[in-house]
Amino acid sequence: MREAEITRRTAETDIHLKLKLDGTGKSEIDTGCGFMNHMLTLFARHGRFDLNVKCLGDTDVDDHHSVEDIGICLGQAFAQALGDMGGICRYGSTILPMDEALMLTAVDISGRAHLSYEANIPTQKIGTFDTELVKEFWLGFVRKANVTLHIRQLAGENSHHIVEGMFKSAARTFRAACAVDAALNGEIPSTKGVL
Repeated sequence: MREAEITRRTAETDIHLKLKLDGTGKSEIDTGCGFMNHMLTLFARHGRFDLNVKCLGDTDVDDHHSVEDIGICLGQAFAQALGDMGGICRYGSTILPMDEALMLTAVDISGRAHLSYEANIPTQKIGTFDTELVKEFWLGFVRKANVTLHIRQLAGENSHHIVEGMFKSAARTFRAACAVDAALNGEIPSTKGVL
């Protein structure tokens, strides 16, 4: 079973996260940040991942520590659930429209952490959520998942549509890359024999 359970406790956050890659898209999310709850629910549904997240964070200060640390935990969970990565497709990409917004995401589950992020979110906040934290979430995720992730905003003027499109696109991209390719018969998808 391609599953993982992560617990992370710091002076700023206490997080418990469970991930099942081969799920149905069900989720139970309580991050202390309503907008982040929504984005992770979308991520689980569109990736068909089962995801449970409970985060107690210092949101009286702001949402930064919670959002970044959830990204870290989700990245760790992906790395753990994928194991040696034998038989996975490895690559995935999606272009996804969200009303006027158009988002592109591409991933290589490569064992090398890199984020290329080109998004122009026009507002500093969506409700009470600081939009600069979107990039911090993906940085935390990429560093612990050891993946190369490209995120490009191709069009869009509405901050909510841009970020929602990004999470939906990323979910579908990871679903494709994490899928098992039967033709590989469990082989590592690399000429090096390791990822």
